[in-house]
Amino acid sequence: MKKLLLITFLGVFTAHAQDVTKDSTAVKKDSVNSAEITKDLLAVHDTLTPSKIHFKQFIIPAALIGYGFIGLESDWLKTFNLDLREEVSEDIDRKFTIDDIAQYATAGSVYALNAFGVKGKHNLKDRSIILGTSYLLLSATVFPLKSITHIERPDGTAYNSFPSGHTANAFAGAEFLWQEYKDKSVWYGISGYLVASGVGAFRIINNRHWLTDVAAGAGIGILSTKAAYWLYPWVKHTLFPNDKRISSMVAPFYNGKQAGAGLVMQF
Repeated sequence: MKKLLLITFLGVFTAHAQDVTKDSTAVKKDSVNSAEITKDLLAVHDTLTPSKIHFKQFIIPAALIGYGFIGLESDWLKTFNLDLREEVSEDIDRKFTIDDIAQYATAGSVYALNAFGVKGKHNLKDRSIILGTSYLLLSATVFPLKSITHIERPDGTAYNSFPSGHTANAFAGAEFLWQEYKDKSVWYGISGYLVASGVGAFRIINNRHWLTDVAAGAGIGILSTKAAYWLYPWVKHTLFPNDKRISSMVAPFYNGKQAGAGLVMQF
């Protein structure tokens, strides 16, 4: 299992004043108005400050994606994939399904933390726009690549192994968690990346993906969320030009076999 420890490298990488000059009656009136305005801003606060793009932000996702693509042609990396699969299959003879749920745990934790009163960088509407943009970019990348590369899965069930969609979802959520809470505590982001790394590891343990699939999926997930934050001001102004109050409700469900949550939003 020593080689499987290489998976952990996926997890290692990666915040008016107002002058009052009127008489006492006006001051009271202004105070009430200011309180109402402040309440409105807290309810629908617009955070349109663009995220700065730095070259170093591309290093980790580019390295992961590059490793995955090189592995498509490199005989040495293909051999390494095979050796890793054989070693895992020898030591672990049962399958785990936790990765099917855990792939969404990192993004879901952002909403859970907000529900418990730990406020992130953006409000519900804004962070939902960002997450939606991330998943849109991710899907537009992952699914075409699966068809174009036509790589056979380790278990031989299909030819859509590259890149790992589960891993991409998990790392997109981990970067989302990092961006929203890095100003609160770095441990939120670290825990998210550890969970995402676990998802990637289980994709290999379950014989569903090669290491190169997982690496590329991680890079695509991270880059998709970073791009979503960079594009957010444009997306917000273009698709949601008018700020309105929003009401929302999150309703969890469990039907005896499946668990999940429904989100209802009124703009």
